[in-house]
Amino acid sequence: MSAPFELGLDTFGERTQGPGGELVSHAQAMRDVVEQAVLADRVGLDFIGLGEHHRDDFAIAAPEVLLAAIAARTTRIKLGTAVTILSTDDPIRVFQRFSTLAAISSGRAEAILGRGSFTESFPLFGLDLGDYELLFEEKLAIFAAARSGEPVRWEGRHRAPIDVARVVPPTETGLLPTWVGVGGTPQSVVRAARYGFSLMLAIIGGDPVRFAPFADLYRDALRELGRDPLPVGVHAPGHVAETDEQAREELWPHFLEQRTRIGGERGWPPPTRAQFEREAGPNGAVFVGSPRTVADKIVATARALGLRRFDLKYANGAMPHAQLMKSIERIGNEVAPRVRAALADA
Repeated sequence: MSAPFELGLDTFGERTQGPGGELVSHAQAMRDVVEQAVLADRVGLDFIGLGEHHRDDFAIAAPEVLLAAIAARTTRIKLGTAVTILSTDDPIRVFQRFSTLAAISSGRAEAILGRGSFTESFPLFGLDLGDYELLFEEKLAIFAAARSGEPVRWEGRHRAPIDVARVVPPTETGLLPTWVGVGGTPQSVVRAARYGFSLMLAIIGGDPVRFAPFADLYRDALRELGRDPLPVGVHAPGHVAETDEQAREELWPHFLEQRTRIGGERGWPPPTRAQFEREAGPNGAVFVGSPRTVADKIVATARALGLRRFDLKYANGAMPHAQLMKSIERIGNEVAPRVRAALADA
């Protein structure tokens, strides 16, 4: 019997709008994320992922600390990152933080490792952006060795050699569940398979079905490497309200502001309403609408890509905390049952 389909949530801890339209403080945004995660647990969602960023517009720079606070107030929801920026961290310390989180949460910790979509952490931690690819490759190898529970003997270019019997504390319930977040390059997909990590596809634009070849490549690579099948998941933005029109009208101004701000840093033009509507449609990457509309779109994406998990990035721009709480409640109480029923025999 195959594992049940999982529906989770992701957030970067955006600084949201306060009562007067002002941005809340970083501290308040983090406190709000804890409350959002507690609600997600209460309405039966499977996972909460906190993204690591080092920017003024996102509050979460130390996700594992916040996840520990969430662990103390929840009982069943899985706890992870979306993503941990492994390239600019110490992989031994990353494993130790997650093994500690696994201990205090009774095995609910999961790591989602990636390179991130921003580069601020490189100068912040004194690393050369020119080493972008090699840093991730070396640190992923070290993390995999630490996760194995076996002796770690490693030598490379970017840190002193390692020779230890094992990294402590170990996880007590087998290998730490670990995913690699991938934006859509064949090399990244094959690398995830090579290390035996699950695959999380980050889809933020275009038709999700175009990622099906990457999911197939991943499964083919696992077979060629002699590994057992592992889950494939998707991370994509969205919002749920009572009706399609309400959900789109609530999301659009915050989607516009965020994409305009970030796009301005990267030389992209602001999105148009027509582009937003295309992304919000059946063949776009934004999962926005009524519970039925969003559930149907998740089911179609899950079937097309053979997914075991879908993580909805429910926080987009400065959407108010109260609005996010209503969305989470609908996702858990209305979207999740529809999705699970449709995919029960997948």
